[in-house]
Amino acid sequence: MNTLKSTLIVSALALASAANAQLSSPANEVSKSLDIFASLFKEVQLNYVDSLDAKKAVDTAIYAMLDEIDPYTVYFPSEDSEELSMMATGEYGGVGSVINKGRDGRIRFSEPYTNTPSKKAGIKGGDVILRIDTTEITQKHTVQQVSDMLRGTPGTSLTVNVMRPYTTDSLLTFGIVREKIKNPVVPYYGLVGPDHNIGYISLTSFTDNAFNEVKRALTELMEQGAGSLVIDLRGNPGGLLESAVNIAGLFLPKGTEIVRTRGRNAENEKIYKTEHKPIAPKLPLAILIDESSASSAEILAGAIQDLDRGVIIGTRSYGKGLVQTSRQLPYDSYVKITVAKYYIPSGRLIQAIDYSRRNADGSVARTPDSLTTVFKTIHGREVRDGGGITPDVKVDGMRSNRLLYALQSEGLDIDFANRFVSQNPTIVPAGDFEVTDEIFNNFVDFVVPINLEYENDYPKALEALRSVIEKEGFLNDSVSANIKALEQSLKRDLRSDMELNREPISYILSDVIAARYYDRTGAIEATLRFNRPLQEAIRILSDRKEYDQLLAPKK
Repeated sequence: MNTLKSTLIVSALALASAANAQLSSPANEVSKSLDIFASLFKEVQLNYVDSLDAKKAVDTAIYAMLDEIDPYTVYFPSEDSEELSMMATGEYGGVGSVINKGRDGRIRFSEPYTNTPSKKAGIKGGDVILRIDTTEITQKHTVQQVSDMLRGTPGTSLTVNVMRPYTTDSLLTFGIVREKIKNPVVPYYGLVGPDHNIGYISLTSFTDNAFNEVKRALTELMEQGAGSLVIDLRGNPGGLLESAVNIAGLFLPKGTEIVRTRGRNAENEKIYKTEHKPIAPKLPLAILIDESSASSAEILAGAIQDLDRGVIIGTRSYGKGLVQTSRQLPYDSYVKITVAKYYIPSGRLIQAIDYSRRNADGSVARTPDSLTTVFKTIHGREVRDGGGITPDVKVDGMRSNRLLYALQSEGLDIDFANRFVSQNPTIVPAGDFEVTDEIFNNFVDFVVPINLEYENDYPKALEALRSVIEKEGFLNDSVSANIKALEQSLKRDLRSDMELNREPISYILSDVIAARYYDRTGAIEATLRFNRPLQEAIRILSDRKEYDQLLAPKK
């Protein structure tokens, strides 16, 4: 009897344990949480003192949930699904122009693209938008609102009224027919270097057409006599993983592993290899990267580095080693969701931030260098994981500061370009255009009377110095006088600050002025001389001995 009783007790405990396990299983937790959310939402919707926008409330809940995961898992409601398509294809329906808000708060066309409806209609950079069809555009409109008005189904028409600065007949009307806009991801390619025998390709994104554009540019450059190549990935945020693999295949043997992705489960691992015979298997190669080069840009640069196929030049890349895919949801909505991490040929993961491990306040931080792991390239060179791609040759690009930001955010560069174009019907070819002393001084004279508001770091640094000295007990009349004298000597002066920033200001002006005459292609060509990583790449590629030493096996 006791034995039977004991057996029944054990069985009951086992059943209870199994029931509890089932109740606390992940599937049941999900069902339980969804039931709670549905009940809560219903109660609030029915009983809250004011009426609620149901869609807005649910969208807010979705965005908050995804924000806790990572920045790359994103929900796209049906009205934003076109944005997701544009990210993959680079295509959208519209007029084909960058727009921005000027210092006066008015929205303007800043740069119509080549061979687009806005360009063909006669729109010019600097044209202030007054009306779109029957809607008057005021300072209250945002750039996004006006952009939404300009976009639409290809083949539909719109009428745009503009005011053109510095012209006699300034009020103009344009009829425009929207088209499918596909921005080129290779806005410029050409031969550079003292002997014009080094190919240069600027690649801005990895869309579904990136491989074809790069292949076409590479083929033409080689036909023109390019004996080496530079691919500029600075500022490239990435895109389609497959595009990076295909572009790598232009330089690496068929069947070379470029990247592998690993999802939650080991069986989800997928290996990506080059699928075609390369067209430039031995062409000396340099890749330019910076802190904004991410995702697929890092896959390409990382594979080239791990396989010792080329030299990486610039600054450390962003560090995005997460792979996203899009999934369709009900009612034409989508979610772009992180499904895997990618590992480049050496085996390293370059993801800089582990979003699954957050600080107590919810923040996340980059993986410190002390916690990264050493890997080896195919020739035995040491590389590290956990923080983007570290270049083989470190070269800083031009850095921005508060003055440069203020000049551009206030639109003073564009305003000056408007006046310059009105006074100069033509300029020399883009590659020969330079901001002369006369042009620079005219810009300074243009800006100084405006009393541009900007801050430099001197006052805060001096105040911090004063605070430390006082805390340590060394602040006396003599020290105070010296700090005051230093403060006076560093007192902000716009004209002298602009002179100190002559090079970056010349770069900004070269870009915006050349774009007015020769579009984006000309703007890039006019600013190549300011591209410090490119100049270093030209130097290295011109010295085959140094190039080979950088990639040589380590003994």
